[in-house]
Amino acid sequence: MPSREGLGPLPQAARPAPSSPRAKIVVDVANVMGSRPDGWWRDRPGAAVRLHAELAALAARGRPVLPDDTEPEEFIMVLEGATRAAAPRIKAAQNEAAQNEAAQNEAAQNDVRVVQADGSGDDAIVALVRELSGRRVVVTADRELRRRCEAAGAEVLGPSWLIGLAREH
Repeated sequence: MPSREGLGPLPQAARPAPSSPRAKIVVDVANVMGSRPDGWWRDRPGAAVRLHAELAALAARGRPVLPDDTEPEEFIMVLEGATRAAAPRIKAAQNEAAQNEAAQNEAAQNDVRVVQADGSGDDAIVALVRELSGRRVVVTADRELRRRCEAAGAEVLGPSWLIGLAREH
């Protein structure tokens, strides 16, 4: 096959199909929050609520987000420690968003699931990766968690990828 080097990207129709039409994206909330110096340490639950809002906006776009143009099937946020206190606030925000969408006669959609780790967030993420079927992508910069998730069959992307997507929105 001839080289395409220097020819630019393939046209959309000529791009190879992703290995899975959609992917479950598991977010290591503590790691992603810790990757940006926005004062998250003063209000960890508040930072988790903001991250949830960013993920919900990404999910609502209904467009591919992964580098190979794969769409998310769902985002899954894993909360641990102090960020677990964000769960009721996130639930309230989801309910409000669903009511607003229903009032506008639009289909309410919730493509962000929240999982509260009973203990270690890393252990919960690895267990989730093993439990989920299909394509799984974990967002973390934690090297040991990356190794464990890859061993369980997941792909791993860093927080800067996710934060970059949120900025584009």
